Amino acid sequence: MTRTALITGASTGIGALYAEHLARRGHDLILVARNRERLNQLASRLSSQTGRSVEVLPADLADSQDLARIETRLREDASIGLLVNNAGIGTHTALLESDVEQMTRMIALNITALTRLTYAAVPGFVERGEGALINISSVVSLLPELLNGVYGGSKAYVTAFTQSLHKELADKGVQVQAVLPGATATDFWSIGGLPVENLDPAIVMTAQDLVEAALADFDAKRLISIPSLHEIERFEAFEASRQALNGHLSNQQLAPRYRQG
Repeated sequence: MTRTALITGASTGIGALYAEHLARRGHDLILVARNRERLNQLASRLSSQTGRSVEVLPADLADSQDLARIETRLREDASIGLLVNNAGIGTHTALLESDVEQMTRMIALNITALTRLTYAAVPGFVERGEGALINISSVVSLLPELLNGVYGGSKAYVTAFTQSLHKELADKGVQVQAVLPGATATDFWSIGGLPVENLDPAIVMTAQDLVEAALADFDAKRLISIPSLHEIERFEAFEASRQALNGHLSNQQLAPRYRQG
């Protein structure tokens, strides 16, 4: 059975492309975003082109009441079997030049909303013995120095949260994936104050290529998808080094380097 997919941040860019691809794969859709008009246009087009049921749920996930509505739907609708946590905001502005209220809103959307929606959906997936979760993170989760530190930190949370969920849910019939886009041609950049036209075209991937590659990784059950990384061995070596720290990070004895000679 191809279950309903709920996609956040679905009105444009990466979220809209996930909606299109998942509808063509046979999923009915629930589309969540703030812009009702764009959602309605997308829903009408996808329903007409694919014959799938496409429902629109306008919501601002940084608003606690709107977020609670989507949480309730995820908890109560047993037809939902795939959650795509795509909604998020970012900025390139340096930490000390950023407005703290904007940073707080970023945390609310990138971390709090994603976490609460996951907690609303996953217990039902576990109970039914099937389901999937796709969290859209970023390559800055691996290199938080690249952009604004709150943004990088929020995406580091998303990647770490997904890795932990994978460990807990792998034997419960629930698949999880973190997608780490590099620079991608969406309105994310203009919303953050740096239009994509200001970036080196050589580092900017189309959103279409990103989503197609990420879904290919999803089909292959790859936990971490980095479509823009050509030498995947670099990440595999990084991950192996990280895992090799296990068992060495906590010790009763102070490390020898701190002892007086």
